[in-house]
Amino acid sequence: MDHKESVIQATANAKADSFKMAALPRQTRDNALRAIIKALRENKEAIFKANLQDLGKAAADNLPAPIQNRLKFDEHKLKDCVSGMEDLAAMEDPLFQELLKRQLDEGLTLIKTTCPIGVIGVIFESRPDALLQISSLCIKSGNCAILKGGSEASSTNRVLFDLVYKAGVEAGLPENFALLIEDRAGIDALLGCHESVDLIIPRGSNQFVQYIMANSKIPVMGHADGVCHVYVDEAADLDKAVPIVMDSKTQYVAACNAAETLLVHRRIAKDFLPKLAQAAESRIELRGDEDTRGLIACKPADVSDFETEYLDYILSVKIVDSLDEAASHINHYGSHHTDCIVTEDPGAASRFMSNVDSAGVYQNCSTRFADGFRYGFGAEVGISTGKLHARGPVGLDGLVTYKYKLFGNGHIVSDYANGTRSFHFKDLK
Repeated sequence: MDHKESVIQATANAKADSFKMAALPRQTRDNALRAIIKALRENKEAIFKANLQDLGKAAADNLPAPIQNRLKFDEHKLKDCVSGMEDLAAMEDPLFQELLKRQLDEGLTLIKTTCPIGVIGVIFESRPDALLQISSLCIKSGNCAILKGGSEASSTNRVLFDLVYKAGVEAGLPENFALLIEDRAGIDALLGCHESVDLIIPRGSNQFVQYIMANSKIPVMGHADGVCHVYVDEAADLDKAVPIVMDSKTQYVAACNAAETLLVHRRIAKDFLPKLAQAAESRIELRGDEDTRGLIACKPADVSDFETEYLDYILSVKIVDSLDEAASHINHYGSHHTDCIVTEDPGAASRFMSNVDSAGVYQNCSTRFADGFRYGFGAEVGISTGKLHARGPVGLDGLVTYKYKLFGNGHIVSDYANGTRSFHFKDLK
């Protein structure tokens, strides 16, 4: 069997087991999460050793600093992952929830209930913690997971996957609840498995995500860019604005929710920009439009800067004449990910949030809050900037769909078509 055939067979096996996975009670799924947590804690030194191998290779290969930052998996990352998994185990079951119960006629009852999507393929780069987030969310939501991590994290991913898989199967999950694809050729094979895979979630660079979207019939959920903005309004509290901008840019510069462009209202630019330049000195390279450069010393910014996801300590700056101009700029150049207004004017905040077409719109807080863990989702499989099915950080609710169950007692449509019977709709508790 060649490699492509092996991937096709593996996804078919996952599809077959997805029906078993979907029927598992909450207790089995939660017990599996707790077993995985125990395995991670007991084997953390093996995880860290594998990660050091990946980090050493990344340094030797001169991989970009943002990739090396994402690649690191240490005690802090493990603690965050375990905390997220503990939260997931404690959460309400996302499955078997009644969303609607309606009597169509006497003895004819319609129920809309949540169910898993099925088989979810997640292709991610650099971040080993993504493997744990994805697999734990899929377990809780009753989905089978096909995981393809970046080669730069291969040693860490293998150790993590082996621990997740062994603990999961021993806790009662079906044999094919998770699959790890370890070479790049497996991506193209996976993208062709539209009969077995229900959803692809890519996490990586713009070019990478665009490739996934262009080369598969499988529905794709995710985002290609993270061009996020902070707009400092004329009614902003400047003492709030500086730390918000700094945190949005520097708290974790390699993240997709880090700010890449700062927009400043002209009326407060003269007071605000020198404060920001002082805070950013030696930390951030500012690139400004002509008006900005008239107020502070910085490198010039052109159109390409406003389109760029730097993932680095670089921030483009533009002065605008109004909130409407800021919103227009964001809608044109942004990626519809997460954008913030700093203002003390509730009306301005409301207008910004209505007019900016992004998955997350914030007032007076860092764009770095755009995260499933920080939203209380336990974790996330990614952030979606699309508008269908799920938007923003995708947690449990984004990994379930629904089905309609209709309970009758010999009812036939002919009786309703010829007028013998008629519908009597009534919503039931």
